Amino acid sequence: MSDQLKSIINKQSDQQNAINGNIDDVVQLVGFIIGDEEYAVPILSIQEIIKPFSWTRVPQVPKYVLGVFNLRGAVIPLLDLRAKFGLETKKHSDETRFIVMRDGDDVAGFVIDRLTMAIRLRKKDIGPPPDTTKGSDTIIEGVGKQEDKIITILKVPKLLERDF
Repeated sequence: MSDQLKSIINKQSDQQNAINGNIDDVVQLVGFIIGDEEYAVPILSIQEIIKPFSWTRVPQVPKYVLGVFNLRGAVIPLLDLRAKFGLETKKHSDETRFIVMRDGDDVAGFVIDRLTMAIRLRKKDIGPPPDTTKGSDTIIEGVGKQEDKIITILKVPKLLERDF
């Protein structure tokens, strides 16, 4: 077993041991990196996480919409979260992934820089979005606090909204 895999398993075990109490008080998330920041979405909103593959460009869409791709017969839009968040786009690396999210019938793929890990947070460790966000129009669900870092939790329905 690789040292990296051992480290992830140990972190998950430590998180599990640190969370005592009712399972209803725990939120399960999947973390990922965009630029220099860590974000997370609820684990149940993720359909799958895949390595990048070819997609088809679509004309006259916003810069952050890369195009569409075929996933087992379903045509799914592909959005670059770096561009959507106003960051400079970059070439895909070995760590780049497509994360396919679903909310009801809405489905889209998002390009992320790097997957981090499964995260378990107590609801009491999740604060509201910062005051600098725009009320109910924000894509930020809340801010998760861990010992050594803060994780921005995103609203999947807002990410999946079509504004193109």
